[in-house]
Amino acid sequence: MIKVGLVGFGISAKVFHAPFITTNNNYQLVAVVERNKQESKQLYPFVQVVKDFSALLQNEEIDLVVITTPNETHFPYAKAALEAGKHVVLEKPVTNTSKEALQLLEIANSNSKILSVYQNRRYVSDFFTIREILDKKLLGEVHTFEGHYDRYRAEARPQAWRENVLPGSGILFDLGPHLLDQVLYLFGMPQTITADIRKQRPHAKVDDYFDLRLDYGFLKVILQAGMLVREPGPRYLIHGTKGSFVKSGEDPQEALLRAGELPVGENWGKEKEEFYGTLHTEIKGQLIRGPFPSFRGDYAAYYYNLYESLVNGRPVQERIEHGYNTIRLIELAFESHQKQCTIPCTGLLAVDYR
Repeated sequence: MIKVGLVGFGISAKVFHAPFITTNNNYQLVAVVERNKQESKQLYPFVQVVKDFSALLQNEEIDLVVITTPNETHFPYAKAALEAGKHVVLEKPVTNTSKEALQLLEIANSNSKILSVYQNRRYVSDFFTIREILDKKLLGEVHTFEGHYDRYRAEARPQAWRENVLPGSGILFDLGPHLLDQVLYLFGMPQTITADIRKQRPHAKVDDYFDLRLDYGFLKVILQAGMLVREPGPRYLIHGTKGSFVKSGEDPQEALLRAGELPVGENWGKEKEEFYGTLHTEIKGQLIRGPFPSFRGDYAAYYYNLYESLVNGRPVQERIEHGYNTIRLIELAFESHQKQCTIPCTGLLAVDYR
């Protein structure tokens, strides 16, 4: 059994990590770092609450440290945990700079420890479904892939660190890793990037909108996210030489977890039929157009896969190299925006994603 120490107990820990650690018999949540409260103990009375990170690392029974604290803590916390002999799960983005990500890669390798990036958007209904459609070439050769991650939050939130001038704040660091990781997984390394990064809300201190254009030659990828989209359009629009797939709606898991439901049962992660995407293509000479059944989302698979890596030596599926590539693209996006031009995607690591 993998003994786990959880660093922080905000939304990320409560929604995306603790429910899956505590419902998986391969793991035991041993301790939680909470500086000022003991909220974790209300939900999980068996855990030990510690007030500082160093105390957690001194606990010799802990095998895995899961870091869910603000982005500026990712590098120092992960470095300390790896050097203390712990395996590490880091929330996205893995670090605030590609240089830091490379340093963590070296430290993990030198200490023979696993460092994995929690890319939960690989485990959502729409991504599973899109992967199936593309793997089966149901659209032919894809020439346009458009992904959106839009919200409507017009009000200021001065208490939110992501909306203040801090390392790793802003929408590109927050939501960009989700979209970028999916595209890297599906299509590999782009040739060039063109970025438009803005502050749209009058009170915004950091970026709250981005438009990224990634060029793959025949394929063009468009990624957008904003905080002033009251009526969102399709989440994904994918066009190929044989057909199109258009998908709206949101994977149901996050809303259920925020409402306090546990990720159990055979219906967990299933989308309602009304949210199925529309597939319009040609198969064996027959034109078809209609709903394409969504695959079931399953965040829990992340921790099952990680267990196989920790215990049985299976290759890590969400690798630190993947996190590095995401941060490198974010750096290139800011450079493109500042220069107001298209720039080559240099410095990416040629690594497998599957």
